[in-house]
Amino acid sequence: MPFLVLQLLAEAADARGRAGPFVMRGNVTSTIRDWLVLQLMPISGRDGRRNAMKQRITASLADRLTGDVEADLALVERELEDQARMVGRQNVSRAISDLVKAGWVHRHYAGYATDHPNRGAGRHAVYVLSANAMAALGRNASQLTPTHRWNGEPQLQLFG
Repeated sequence: MPFLVLQLLAEAADARGRAGPFVMRGNVTSTIRDWLVLQLMPISGRDGRRNAMKQRITASLADRLTGDVEADLALVERELEDQARMVGRQNVSRAISDLVKAGWVHRHYAGYATDHPNRGAGRHAVYVLSANAMAALGRNASQLTPTHRWNGEPQLQLFG
């Protein structure tokens, strides 16, 4: 899966190898993470895991099913979609972490800075492909600029 995510990042990246925080395709704008999940969703339906998940969801929703076939099916499909996205986000997060550890991708965040331990609130991930990743994928890495690296200093207290 990390290689698929790397290829999708290269597809979404600009000439410098930077992907995110938002991806626009047609009239739809989404965060890079959500876009990656949506791109990988069709793959999850290929094996029996999606059907097994649907059976588990149907069993867990048994007390909420009304007997109206259309309404029940819509409820199960909504819950299936929500759980599939949640699992997809976890898988993408794991794949990105593997790519970061391997040195193929650098990750930082863009957006509104918040003053609390949860770095993610109100901020969105930006992924930058390394020169080696760009070269391996056949992209011109000569246009890459160095990315900002965190030096380990604590974040300033903005609202303290």
